[in-house]
Amino acid sequence: MEKNNKAVVVFSGGQDSTTCLFWALKKFDHVEVVTFDYNQRHKEEIEVAKEIAGDLNVKHHVIDMSLLNQLAPNALTRDDIEVKAGENGELPSTFVPGRNLLFLSFATIIANQIGAKHVVTGVCETDFSGYPDCRDVFVKSLNVTLNLSMDDQFVIHTPLMWLDKAETWEMADELDAFTYVREKTLTCYNGVRGDGCGECPACNLRLNGLETYLEKREEVAK
Repeated sequence: MEKNNKAVVVFSGGQDSTTCLFWALKKFDHVEVVTFDYNQRHKEEIEVAKEIAGDLNVKHHVIDMSLLNQLAPNALTRDDIEVKAGENGELPSTFVPGRNLLFLSFATIIANQIGAKHVVTGVCETDFSGYPDCRDVFVKSLNVTLNLSMDDQFVIHTPLMWLDKAETWEMADELDAFTYVREKTLTCYNGVRGDGCGECPACNLRLNGLETYLEKREEVAK
């Protein structure tokens, strides 16, 4: 595994996956990215991913996963479903059942096709909004299953798994990508680039983490 230095990054063009892309570019000699088109309510996400891949000179795969819209209608694929956080232990309306199961499976198939043994994803159990398919135990279980299914040895990397949003901003800063990630990515559920709309759950999480990190950075600089 140490001799294989090629990776595929599951890439949405958001803060987390872009930070993971910069991380992968530091760690691996050859990196490609894959973005999934599952009829997101904002196609701008795919355009942002294409632009970032172009900026960073990495090959970009776009895979049609529109079937998810039919199998699992949710706030990310339907305009008539309100974006809202989960209440009373329920999952947020933005949860897409099976999304990471499919994304990581297809990303590993692409890795197999290009001769890569590493797959990188920005899932996080610390700030995961209750999504079951962002948990470490899920990723490890799927990693074993994928290796068995293809009779090969792949490694799914989750560099953000135990980081909160402030620590994710810190990682971007350490990778010399802070300003790029802040200005060029799209995390907002309402399709607003950069710091976003400031109102949706994704923007609130991102902004709170940003403010916490900037306060920490100012304290360290004193």
